Amino acid sequence: MKTFLTIVLSAFFTVTWAQSNSAIIDTEQMQQAIARGAIIWDVRGEKSYLEGHLPGAINVGEIGSVLRDPNKEDYIATEQIQKIFNAAGLDVNQEIVVYGARGNPYAYFGLYTINYFGGKKAQIYHGGVDAWRQAGLPIQKERQSLPPVSVALVTQPQLVVNNEEMFKLAQSKSVQIIDARTPDEFTGKDVRAIRGGHIPNAINIPFEENWQDPATAIKLGKKQVGDNSGMALKNQVDLKKLYANLDPDKETVVYCQSGVRASETAVILKTLGFKKVKVYESSWLGWGNNLKAPVADETFLNVGALNAKMGAMQNRINQLEEALKNKSN
Repeated sequence: MKTFLTIVLSAFFTVTWAQSNSAIIDTEQMQQAIARGAIIWDVRGEKSYLEGHLPGAINVGEIGSVLRDPNKEDYIATEQIQKIFNAAGLDVNQEIVVYGARGNPYAYFGLYTINYFGGKKAQIYHGGVDAWRQAGLPIQKERQSLPPVSVALVTQPQLVVNNEEMFKLAQSKSVQIIDARTPDEFTGKDVRAIRGGHIPNAINIPFEENWQDPATAIKLGKKQVGDNSGMALKNQVDLKKLYANLDPDKETVVYCQSGVRASETAVILKTLGFKKVKVYESSWLGWGNNLKAPVADETFLNVGALNAKMGAMQNRINQLEEALKNKSN
C-alpha cells in the first residue's frame, strides 16, 4: 500500500517530468531522473565506466563499437541490438537518460538510437560524468544491472534518410543540408572515404560550434586547458544565432562521417524548434563512396600515398621496438 509521502513524491516527479520534458537536461534534472527511477545509460567503454559512473547507470560497452558494423559504421542487425538491449534491461519504452563524457557526440548517438528503435521518453545529460563530478555528486565504481526484459525493437525510418532518399533530396531546393564535420573534411582536405568534399549546397556548421568553446578538444590535445568545461553547450540565445540563417519550418537533414556528430546537431536543432530534422544515416561514408553521387570540392583518396605513410610509420615502430629491446638487454 502506497504511503502518503510516496504518492506526493510520485506526483512531484511526474509534474517535474512534464515541466522539463526537453531532450537535453542539466545536473539538477539528472538527479531528479535518478530519483524517479529512470534508466540511466552510460555509453562509454567498460574501462571508463568501471572507473566511475553515475549511481545506478548501466553499461553495454562503448556504443560506437558495440552497436555498429566496424567497416560500414552502420547499425548491426536490429535483432542483435534487441538482444543486447533486452539482456541489459534497456527497455526503450521506459524513461531513459543517456550520458557519456561532457559533449561527447556518442551520447547523442545513444539518444538517437533509442528514438530510432521506438523510444519516446529518452533524454540526454550533456554535461555527463564530468559535470556530475564537478558538482561533487556521488560516483559508483561497481557494475550495475537491471532485470532482463523482452521488448521488440521497432525501427522508425522517418527519423533518418537513406542513400536513395538523400540522392533525391540533394537535388531539391526545398531541403536544408547541414554538414556537421570539420572545415577540412568539408573542403576535401581531410579525406575519409574514397572521395573528400561535401554534398552540393550543404552548409558547414561543425558540431563543435554548439559548444561554449569549439576549440576545446584541440586545446586539450595541446594541454592548453585543464579540463573539458568548454564542451558545455552554448546558451539558447547563442545557439539560435548559430543557426539563424536556417528556416526552422523547412525540412533539415544533418550528416557527418557516419551519423554520430550529426546526431548531436540534430537533437540541438529540435530543442531550438526545428520541426523536420533528420539524420542522413550513412552520411559521408555512404555519399563519398558512391561514385555516382555529385560532390562539391571533390578530392580523391590517394591510396598509394596512404600505404606509403603507413609503411613508413610501421618501419618507425619497428625501429623503436628494436631500440627498446636492445636497451633492455
